[in-house]
Amino acid sequence: MEPSRVQPETAGAALHPEGGAALRLTGITKRFPGVLANDAVSLDVRKGEILGLLGENGAGKSTLMNIVYGLYKPDGGEIEVNGSTVDISSPQQALELGIGMVHQHFMLVPDMTVAENIALAPSLLPGLSRVKDVERDVGEISRRFRLDVDPGAVVEDLTVGARQRVEIVKLLYRGADLLILDEPTAALTPTEWHELSRFLRSMADDGRSIIFITHKLDELFGLVDRCTVLRDGRVVDTVNIADTDKPSLAKMMVGRTVTLRVERPIVEPGKPVLEVKGLSVADEDGRRMLDDIAFQVRAGEVFGVAGVAGNGQDELVQALLGLVTTDSGEIWLHGERIDDCSPQVFTAAGGAIVPEDRHHEGIALELSVLDNLLMKEYQSPRYSKRGVIDFNASRKHADELIRHYQVRTAGVSLPARQLSGGNQQKLVLARELSRDPRLVIAFQPTRGLDVGAIEFVYGQLNERKKEGTAILLISYELDEIFTMADRFAVMVGGRFLEVLEGGQADPERVGLLMGGAEDGAP
Repeated sequence: MEPSRVQPETAGAALHPEGGAALRLTGITKRFPGVLANDAVSLDVRKGEILGLLGENGAGKSTLMNIVYGLYKPDGGEIEVNGSTVDISSPQQALELGIGMVHQHFMLVPDMTVAENIALAPSLLPGLSRVKDVERDVGEISRRFRLDVDPGAVVEDLTVGARQRVEIVKLLYRGADLLILDEPTAALTPTEWHELSRFLRSMADDGRSIIFITHKLDELFGLVDRCTVLRDGRVVDTVNIADTDKPSLAKMMVGRTVTLRVERPIVEPGKPVLEVKGLSVADEDGRRMLDDIAFQVRAGEVFGVAGVAGNGQDELVQALLGLVTTDSGEIWLHGERIDDCSPQVFTAAGGAIVPEDRHHEGIALELSVLDNLLMKEYQSPRYSKRGVIDFNASRKHADELIRHYQVRTAGVSLPARQLSGGNQQKLVLARELSRDPRLVIAFQPTRGLDVGAIEFVYGQLNERKKEGTAILLISYELDEIFTMADRFAVMVGGRFLEVLEGGQADPERVGLLMGGAEDGAP
């Protein structure tokens, strides 16, 4: 059986008569070992509406939507689609009911074309003529919704934003008229986010319903119609977005008043902890990824690196950790030049790293919370004797870190993959900051975190700053740079264009510099 397709002449409001609920959940409950993920959750999304689903990391948002999409079976409750009670046991059944979901991690085959990915279906083996049909239909959908998707492009050659559009087109092609987007902006640029929000609004105007899962308050205003807030697996409230504001939503989400903008502590900086002189790195084709980078980070200072992703930030971190070969330049830590740096040498010299990708670089997902916390200290005499780990001392240390860094976990033996994204980041912070480092490299430290977790991360970094730690903050979020950095460089094309004072920089001028205007002028 072929999947149903959205044809331009029939798609849109005709799929749902006006009025009523496209989806209604009543008393949905889901338990995992040691965790009540959803506790009698009830909500509805109306036809032609964008419903925001807001909550902290671990509040139960994704679990709830995975139930709607047939990936999880609820332990209790009822699901209605278009007024009829249904039992959704698989994603295929959800799609047959018109429900599609775009996950945080895309479900695409990288070395296949867009059309080939969309043609894939459990009951379909596409041949050449079938792919040609898909290319035609995808082109029609793309033009209709101004999605700018090339059906013949190879997926691995596409940007993150373009891949996301492919996932959406795939659902539209299969006839979905209720779309669930799980944290869709985690890796998007501001321009891609603007394009996505425009598209989602056009979808709602066309009669489709959208559930927009997020923990970012800014994304809700101007996009969603209503917002349901989850906390600890329960519904706190559902509000019209026009009748609320960010502080109110933040308080509902976290359960307390949240400081949406952290005050930057003023600390008299000490001597340079990290000094970089004339650092250059080229790729295999000889292209300069880092071009004569020079800066220093002093004790008690946050030095920021601002810029659009892909301008050498990854290579800078890799060079500082000894993961790439430098063509020229010097790296000094605490007055000592490091010629043969490696992650082990960096750690031994008092360095700590909060990496951009916590899943692949920050934690070992299959290892326990205890193993992850002890990863860099298991050889310490405090936790091992004659090569044998003292588990009593180790567990006591882990329990102390869990309490201090507010890691929500059922226990130290729980695999790290079962923690929410925010708690995984707190796990990384606990391991790295508890070792009293002299230098902390924080690369996108609040990526994918909710307002409560962001506030916590900023607070921990500022505490280290006040204690004299040097912090190198690399972020694509300009607000984060302005909030945290005492000084910062604007990085473009592997070069530092200018170093600016954090409290005096003009956002418009910084934006122009990030766009490549070397003098900060249009």
